[in-house]
Amino acid sequence: MELSDYRQELDRLDRDLVQLFLRRMEISGEIGRYKNKKHLPILDSEREIQKLNELRSLAPSKMQKTVASLYERIFELSREYQNKLSDQKRCGLLGETLGHSYSPRIHEILADYEYRLYEKKPEELDAFLRSGEWDGLNVTIPYKKTVLPYCNTLSETAKLIGSVNTLVRRPDGSIYGDNTDAYGFSLLLNKLGLDLAGKKTVVLGSGGASAMACVMLRQMGAGQVVVISRSGENNYGNLELHRDAVLLVNATPVGMYPHNGHAAVDLASLPNLQGVVDLVYNPRRTALLMQAEARGIPCVGGLLMLTAQAKRSAELFSGNSIPDTETDRIEGLLKREMQNIALIGMPGCGKSSIARILGKRLNRPVLEADEEIEKTAGRSIPEIFAEEGEEGFRRRETQVLRELGKRSGAILSTGGGCVTREENYPLLHQNSLIIWRKRAVPDLPREGRPISQSRALEELYREREPLYRRFADVVIEETETVEEAVEKILEVLK
Repeated sequence: MELSDYRQELDRLDRDLVQLFLRRMEISGEIGRYKNKKHLPILDSEREIQKLNELRSLAPSKMQKTVASLYERIFELSREYQNKLSDQKRCGLLGETLGHSYSPRIHEILADYEYRLYEKKPEELDAFLRSGEWDGLNVTIPYKKTVLPYCNTLSETAKLIGSVNTLVRRPDGSIYGDNTDAYGFSLLLNKLGLDLAGKKTVVLGSGGASAMACVMLRQMGAGQVVVISRSGENNYGNLELHRDAVLLVNATPVGMYPHNGHAAVDLASLPNLQGVVDLVYNPRRTALLMQAEARGIPCVGGLLMLTAQAKRSAELFSGNSIPDTETDRIEGLLKREMQNIALIGMPGCGKSSIARILGKRLNRPVLEADEEIEKTAGRSIPEIFAEEGEEGFRRRETQVLRELGKRSGAILSTGGGCVTREENYPLLHQNSLIIWRKRAVPDLPREGRPISQSRALEELYREREPLYRRFADVVIEETETVEEAVEKILEVLK
């Protein structure tokens, strides 16, 4: 083996060790919580000595001292972690179905306390809220109004809105309820920069988020605030009655991951809009926001609101003030972490090689669209072309991109012809920075590529060049090597 081979194996082992260590600390934390609840001491000297002897005996004699030293340090770190947890506040997010939430990541950055996801069914809610298992909670669908009776005290904002998204257990055991969504929503509207004085706004949905939005819109001077629901006087069937609305706020979960691609309304029904706000934050660009983009309407998603309300909640949980600048910093960090990098370009331009190198450099998963097509079809791409033709292959490609495009934080290598279907653009655009790697036609390989073999590459390039340009957010001009293309992409990402 070469030195590089040994190092690659060490890198793989180190990644595995880190994951195992994190899992060990997670379990150690659970033990610490149990001991704290049962008022048991953290240190169990007799057990530690017994375990050290057992672990030492697993190693050859010349390594026993090293193994013992390693585990003495691991046990020390575990005790420190358990002691830390015993003093920490226990916070988290309460909801019925939470799925993939960014809240733990945000609170991890904001403050030094435990933050967990509490998925509770309606019949479990009463016992949980009355238990001593938590010190601070964020509350999401469908419990923002349900938790109101459990609050001994409400903030003025929560009283006004009639829903709560933050609960704090005070030292005397009483529960304080607030609505930090209102703070986040006000920042979102300020970012949009729309003058609402005396103008009509439309809010989709009738739940807790809708109630909050309506109160804040009125406080910011909106003339008429119309709530659109499935039934009632103002509904999705008569949206054209509000053609004069200047702002649309989506306060429903329609279009939220994993149900990407859906929008509650067609913006053609509201031709006078000057702004669109979608409180959904995953995907980064919902189908509603992409409609607004296509029509040239200023729009904003819910990530800033999520981050801002978390910052305000963290202040309530910890009792400490957090600089306002943290909101923008964390929003920017999350955008970078969530964003996919989608590579497009002619067959053989080096997309797969670039994706593999970027995946290693950025420690991100690499998704190969062509590999996924072959896996789902159970056949090679040349076989798919032979049996179903290009149209059949393109349908399969769109199906695969529909799923891959929902992912976050990945490197996505696409097929050379994905740009020939306009419906593929929103599938990539919703979460990705789309990068086109240009390469001179004479340098492109043809072997094993059905389209490249069946048509002149020059003709193919002339047909696709405007499509690549239409899809691309960034163009990486001709480079000598794949490595140079990677360096240019990394510069763009800084």
